[in-house]
Amino acid sequence: MSDTYKAACVQNCATADVAQNIAVTLELTREAAAAGASLICLPEYFSGLETIDGLLHPAAFPEGDHPVLPAFSEEAKKLGAWILLGSLGVKSDDGRIFNRSYLLDASGTVTARYDKIHMFDVNLGAGKVYRESATIAPGSEAVIAQTPWGGLGLSICYDLRFAPLYRTLAQAGASMLAVPAAFTKMTGQAHWHILNRARAIEHGCFVIAPCQYGTLVGGGECYGHSLIIDPWGEVLADGGEGPGVVVADIDPQAVSRARGRIPALEHDRMVLIKGDPKAPGPHAKNAAE
Repeated sequence: MSDTYKAACVQNCATADVAQNIAVTLELTREAAAAGASLICLPEYFSGLETIDGLLHPAAFPEGDHPVLPAFSEEAKKLGAWILLGSLGVKSDDGRIFNRSYLLDASGTVTARYDKIHMFDVNLGAGKVYRESATIAPGSEAVIAQTPWGGLGLSICYDLRFAPLYRTLAQAGASMLAVPAAFTKMTGQAHWHILNRARAIEHGCFVIAPCQYGTLVGGGECYGHSLIIDPWGEVLADGGEGPGVVVADIDPQAVSRARGRIPALEHDRMVLIKGDPKAPGPHAKNAAE
């Protein structure tokens, strides 16, 4: 595992113009590299997102034709940096779209892919209804990417609300958790900082959470406030509500120090539930078994 390094979050407001979004985020990625970042993370759907008839529509292409991948692969190679493409809309052969993260190493090679598992199907009131599953197909597998600095657990946006996913990642060796997002402004104001800090504290992990900001074409607002959080829950960087880059020093040894102080991952125990045998919790075994 390498020594201390710099990680960065890129924060943009995507439009429906994919070429423009790529140009903007490539420039921000170069800015992050110039600030010394070796791991540069971009938000969910940074290359294109709009709202049509109340539904979120990402710019989507088959993986082999996606314009983002060659552009950022070449950039990773030029910069000698690892780049997390927070998520792209990717069309499958059967016509479905996946919300997919890609991790590129410093040679520009894709080293990991992750399809978002949890779909954002919610009713926030005041006419704010979201049905991600109407346009996106869920993934089914958790992913840990191996990096020079340790295991990076991959997740996307709404996944943040499902702590068992992160427990699984941490127990399987993740020391960093990526949470690229386009979190809504309403839910972001209420929950974004709290949930990201909780995931860091619960698992003794760094959390790197780049988030889009601003108003989307067709309606809807993203919260911004891209975060880098240490394993003790301290916010090392906060991107605020505008475009730009935030950078923070990451000391991989801080993970073992935090877990040594509070070894919660070693203290997990099976929970026995008395009651409905049809509805055990995700970490539970029914007492009747």
